Amino acid sequence: MQPWYVYIIRCSDASLYTGVTTDVERRFGEHKEGGRKGSKYARAKIPLKVVYTELHDSRSEAQKREYVIKQMSRTAKLELVKSAGK
Repeated sequence: MQPWYVYIIRCSDASLYTGVTTDVERRFGEHKEGGRKGSKYARAKIPLKVVYTELHDSRSEAQKREYVIKQMSRTAKLELVKSAGK
């Protein structure tokens, strides 16, 4: 069973993008390249830096956590990033 990550990327307009992957570096690179593998949102906003990651045992757990984070206010997301110290 491979680990899954929830990640948050800070974009050039200071927005925050949340996603899940098994390889954060690879996924960030896909977002930065802006091709078909990157998200439509990230293509438009220019991803700058991964500012938060969480490790989960399964895709299901990671997606459930992603949903919770996406429901948070911007302020709550910034507090989450700050608490992680990145």
